[in-house]
Amino acid sequence: MTQSKPLPSFALAIAPIAVMFGLLAIGYGLFGLQIEALLLTSATFTGFIAYKMGYNWDEIMNAIVEKLAKAMPVILILVSVGGLIASWMVSGTIPYMVYWGLKVISPQYILIAAFFVTSVVSVCTGTSWGSAGTVGVALMGVAAGLDVSMAAAAGAVVSGAYFGDKISPLSDSTNFAPIVSGTTLYEHIQHMLYTTLPGFVIASVVFFFAGQYGDVANVSEPQKVLDILAGLESLYNLNILLIVPPIMILWGAFTKKPVLPLMLAASALALLIGVFLQGFSLQQALQAFVNGFNIDMLNANGHTTDGLVPDIAKLLNRGGLFSMMSTILLVFCAFAFAGILSLTGTLNVVLGRFLHLIHSTGQLILSTVIATITVVFTTSDGKLALLIPGELFQNAYRKMGLDTKNLSRTIEDAGTIIEPLVPWTAAGIYMASTLGVATLDYLPWAIQCYTGVIFAIIYGFTGFGIAKAPVTQDNDSLSPVDVK
Repeated sequence: MTQSKPLPSFALAIAPIAVMFGLLAIGYGLFGLQIEALLLTSATFTGFIAYKMGYNWDEIMNAIVEKLAKAMPVILILVSVGGLIASWMVSGTIPYMVYWGLKVISPQYILIAAFFVTSVVSVCTGTSWGSAGTVGVALMGVAAGLDVSMAAAAGAVVSGAYFGDKISPLSDSTNFAPIVSGTTLYEHIQHMLYTTLPGFVIASVVFFFAGQYGDVANVSEPQKVLDILAGLESLYNLNILLIVPPIMILWGAFTKKPVLPLMLAASALALLIGVFLQGFSLQQALQAFVNGFNIDMLNANGHTTDGLVPDIAKLLNRGGLFSMMSTILLVFCAFAFAGILSLTGTLNVVLGRFLHLIHSTGQLILSTVIATITVVFTTSDGKLALLIPGELFQNAYRKMGLDTKNLSRTIEDAGTIIEPLVPWTAAGIYMASTLGVATLDYLPWAIQCYTGVIFAIIYGFTGFGIAKAPVTQDNDSLSPVDVK
């Protein structure tokens, strides 16, 4: 987008950002107002500034449309993720993975098992909340039956749940981070491994040794786990064919196939499995794909859900194209604000002032971490913690000759994964209420969630794991700005 009007003064440039932070911190953080309305209010204020600078309505609208056009690929992927999850419920793929996750738990190694099982489920499903709210709840029941520290067990579940939220191609945050940072999904996932795998190893070692609670090998499984296993066996035809759809996704990820066609193909395959193997009608399968799967569909399919433990309904009632509409609405509102900011050039002015204080890659990474965590603490929203630093720092990374996948990795390390460690965020409240352990109690054990930040800062100052911008990338420096 070309800059056709004089750049604003620093005071005028910082105003819309300050207003946005203030509205979100007070309106959303204190009073719980709808975040979409607050973002639109911020966009309106920013549009008024753009109008006073000489931009007309058509220019403002074109700026918003141009910004949304860049987000369209991730919006289509987000919609497909909702359909994919629902189709895997129809086929029995997700229930099958949960079933075997519970079957392989060894009571002697409950903590490491909880970490591994939730990691596998979250990678395959791409949802931290879904993993914690389904298999995580069952694993907490196992821990309670074995008299294991509930804080440690909750930390293991949260760590595993957010491991997948960082690297699964099905995760909405994993798709969102690269699009706001100007990189691609698979480059982002591969670069995340630099900070994610060391944290995974450290967490595995800690949970392995901390989970040795004496002779518990003969302790029987809690009744809740047995009830879940029996319920899944009664509702689905569980066999090895059900893992074909996730194998297709993993194969596509490793071979870098286009994400959207791959997801649609895996969804179609899962729906066919549901029709021919699980006995659903084509109408039921398509209804679930669009509106989301519901356990009542199994009643219409010749099964009875009476007497099942409530955890099974929590597992199954998910997905659907419409389930992603709230996230997409947030993207539209946020990018309306970001589009007008880009039009007026205010980001260049703000960065031009603060970039004078940044002279090294380490300082840039550290600044990104601080900014991202600040957004999490002030707005209580993980997606905004990706969007705002992604927009603010993108050109700064290019100016230093760094690939923007460094930015996407850093904002996920300091945003998505830090969110469940803050008691007043939606993720922190959800995890605490779902697992029955206070956020600050499981925080020390949520090792996977804070090691990423530590490694990100270390890499920034040592240069290890820092990718330089490829020759084909636009590495133009920021235009000099006359800060008034």
